[in-house]
Amino acid sequence: MKINFNEIKTKSNLLSLIRLLTAIPFWFLLDDFNSSQTRIIIFALCIFAALTDILDGFLARKYNEVTELGKIIDPFADKIVIASIIIKLFSIGKVDLFYFILIISRDILIFIGGIIVSSKIGKVLPSNILGKITVINISLVILLILFNLSEDNVVFNLLYYLSITLIIISIIAYTYRAIEFIKKKDYGTI
Repeated sequence: MKINFNEIKTKSNLLSLIRLLTAIPFWFLLDDFNSSQTRIIIFALCIFAALTDILDGFLARKYNEVTELGKIIDPFADKIVIASIIIKLFSIGKVDLFYFILIISRDILIFIGGIIVSSKIGKVLPSNILGKITVINISLVILLILFNLSEDNVVFNLLYYLSITLIIISIIAYTYRAIEFIKKKDYGTI
């Protein structure tokens, strides 16, 4: 697999890179979590990050700029942004240990699995819809935490437990998908 770093210049890859860099302001803004003004800024930054995530895929397809580098940067940016927020929320006591470990473990497993699969089949597997839905659900839980919504709230509990379910299902699905692509490579069908 050959990655061309000149591909960073595409519109979609630049958006993914910008989203990746939002991890830095998220990290520092969460130090002032108790300020309602800071939480509004964080919320706006979350909306910005979500829009870049939607727009980068749209632009890549519209302008035929789907690249191997983009298949790496897009999910990597999602994982880094989510990880930076979850680590900080855990460190300030806003996320419990179970949820923290589940999210970080999922992202590490998918990242390492992606490297293994890419090295075996010679290309990067693109993100799939289940992964995107899982990240969106985790993001909604994070937004509810940022709004200080009570953990006793029905909506919070619904999204929280749905995200746990989706995390587990996505790990299983990614594992199955990886095995299938490796089998296809072994049989010469990809």
